[in-house]
Formats: sequence, structure tokens, C-alpha cells
Amino acid sequence: MRSALITGLAGLQLTADEAAFLGAHRPCGIILFTRNCESHEQIRGLISAAKEAIGAADLLVLIDQEGGRVQRLRPPLGRALPPAAAYAALYASDQDGACRAANSAARLVAEDLSALGINTDCAPVLDVPVRGSHDVIGDRAYGVSPEQVARIGRAVAEGFIAQGMLPVIKHIPGHGRATKDSHHDLPVVSTTRAELSKTDFQSFRLLAHMPAAMTAHVVFTDIDDRGPASTSEVVTREIIRGEIGFHGLLMSDDLSMKALSGSLKDRAEAVIAAGSDVALHCNGDLAEMQAAVAGVPALDRRAMERFAAAIAVTQSRETFDVAAAEADLAAVLARHAAITESV
Repeated sequence: MRSALITGLAGLQLTADEAAFLGAHRPCGIILFTRNCESHEQIRGLISAAKEAIGAADLLVLIDQEGGRVQRLRPPLGRALPPAAAYAALYASDQDGACRAANSAARLVAEDLSALGINTDCAPVLDVPVRGSHDVIGDRAYGVSPEQVARIGRAVAEGFIAQGMLPVIKHIPGHGRATKDSHHDLPVVSTTRAELSKTDFQSFRLLAHMPAAMTAHVVFTDIDDRGPASTSEVVTREIIRGEIGFHGLLMSDDLSMKALSGSLKDRAEAVIAAGSDVALHCNGDLAEMQAAVAGVPALDRRAMERFAAAIAVTQSRETFDVAAAEADLAAVLARHAAITESV
């Protein structure tokens, strides 16, 4: 049996208490942050120790390696990566070139992460920001139209998949319109469902076939004003699984974010009851991990099928022209640097 939980870890090495927790509860994944990453050898050792403690090779090992301000591995641990906005800027003059460059960078990132034992990247971001929204998304977005965001996001996701890296589209059904950062506050969006369908939901609808997604801690009052999408059975059923048509592995955003209320157990229970397959807890606090795991069940049959399909994505890789991909990435980095310096 596997717990419907993805958990963080406290530091650079697995502690005895963490090993006991992993062995007792057997989560389906772990997520790494900068606090967990000192050297390539150390990262591989930490992942190996976690797998040994859980007693399973089929473990999702997540990281946020979007590029720009959201990347846990920075030089020298990871290569320099531009923000999503750099591809959006290129798209204005060269749509195909922007998508090719985004795909190239994703393939390179996938190869880098795979060499460390990481098999899941929490990207691409498919949120569509609007004027006046909080900059928590900002330059993490691939544009301001759903079609452009989806096209570049597809190039990224397909680059990951080609190299055996599981992409996690986020933050379904959309965080781009929020005026607050859900890490610190609960965003409330009062836009009509009809308008959301044409904008925020559309980029996710266009990539609904992707194998994994992360929910948004955002209230959409015209659909369900009682709580955020991540804990809303109505939003999950009618929008995420219904209108958008996403049927892959669905995980919550981080349970410890301040957008949510109640105990960690309550939060975990709420996201599972709403229809997520897996609850995500990130900060590595063992007491919180214990509380969160008390609120999740074992993966049920349907969730296990989705988990198995997600794992299957990580099992094969294509060959590609690494030199050409690195040239594409270097050109985007140079262009972005030139634009940034001129502002």
C-alpha cells in the first residue's frame, strides 16, 4: 500500500526519524527544495536513502525547476535558465522558434534532473495572468493569452516527456487572475464562470491530456464560494475533471501554504475529499508530516492507476541533439539578458 502523500524532507541527509516515517507510511513521492541540495552526489544519496526507506523503486521525486526565479538547482548545481517570460518575448516575433527553444531547454533540464534521480518537474506553469493580478505568477507565465500559454507550455511538457521527465501542469484551474499570493493569503476571484472558461481554464483545457497536474489554492466565487479550488469537490468535479477534462494524477498545492486553514490533518482530508489523488506537503517538518499523513488514505484503485501512468512516463527517453538544444537555450538567455539590461 502507498499513502496518497508527497512529502518534503528537512535537510541534506535522511534522518532516522524520517526514514522511520517513510517506511511506516510509504508515500508515493518526495519533493526536493534548495535546503535538500548541496552537491550532485549528496542529492543522489538522499534520493537513494528515501527509496530504500520506502522499499519501492516507483517513487515520484519532484522538484520545482521552472527557470527564472523558481528553480531549486542554480549554477553550479544546475544550468542557468530563463523565466517563462523570455519565451513569451521571443514568441512575439518567432512563434516556432520560441516553442523550439522551450522544448530544447526542457529536454536539457530533464537530462540534468534524471542524472540526479529526479523524475518529476513541477512545470510548466499554465496560468494566464491579467492586468492587476499579483506578481506571484508574473514572469513565470508564457504569455497573456491562453492559446500562447498552452502552445509554449505544450512544448515544455513534451520536451520533458520525451526525456522521461514527468511534467506537472500548474496551477489548475488557474492562478493567473489572483490578486494575492496563496503562499501567504487566500486569493478570491469573483470573475464569472463564463469568462473563466474562455480565459483561465482554456490553457489547461488545451493540455488536459497531460499526465499530472497541481491544483490552485484559489476561491472562484461564481463556482464555489466556500473554499479554494484545491478543497472544492464542486470545482474538481465540474471544472477540473469535467469542463477542462483532466483525468491524470491530480495533486494539491502545498498543504502548509497560508491560503488553507485548519490543522494539517484537516487540510489533507479536505484535498482528498475534494477529488485530488494525492496531497502535497513541502516544508519537511516531521510533526506536520505526521499530521498530514493522518489525513490521507492509501492510494485507491483509480489513484493507483493514475500514479502508475505517471511513473510510466519516466521509463523511456529519446535521443536528441544536445549541442543544438544548448545553442537554442544560450540564444534565449542572451536575448533575455539584453532585454533585461536595456530596461
